[in-house]
Amino acid sequence: MNVCAIVGSLRKGSYNRMLAHACQELAPADMTIVIWDRLRELPHYDTDLDTHEPPEAVADLRATIGAADALLIVMPEYNYSIPGVLKNAIDWASRPAFKSCLNKKPAAVLGAATGLMGTVRGQLALRQSLLFTETYLLLKPEVVVMKAAEKFDADGKLTDEPTRKMVASLLEALGPWATRFA
Repeated sequence: MNVCAIVGSLRKGSYNRMLAHACQELAPADMTIVIWDRLRELPHYDTDLDTHEPPEAVADLRATIGAADALLIVMPEYNYSIPGVLKNAIDWASRPAFKSCLNKKPAAVLGAATGLMGTVRGQLALRQSLLFTETYLLLKPEVVVMKAAEKFDADGKLTDEPTRKMVASLLEALGPWATRFA
């Protein structure tokens, strides 16, 4: 199972980037997770640029998601919602409408934040955005990493055992979920 992961944060020291690396570590033996790490290169969505030859980073995003068996979105929460760079990537990936790489793509979402609510609201907003694309978003288990600063060590390794188990559980569920739609 090949999974494309997108981290919805640009910050190199992002807890969500650390969480994505933890996903790579905790993935089942039959799952490979590759992090698509080109959010900085995506221009703002613009239909004038969305031609039969879109910008190279856009073409790569669409091809990478399209070739994957599943999509894993690892996201922070900004202002109770989706980070702008992640929403921009979704906007690019959602085209052409009803024929995009997100259309009927199995996917899962998880996220980390330093507060007590984690990424609950942001994940809900993301789910709403993915309704249009008919992305098959895994409903459970939900992984919302709260108080993220306490869950990772100085090297960025996820050390909190209950959180590690939740992440592993999500990844174990993603495999069968994705095969349902293959």
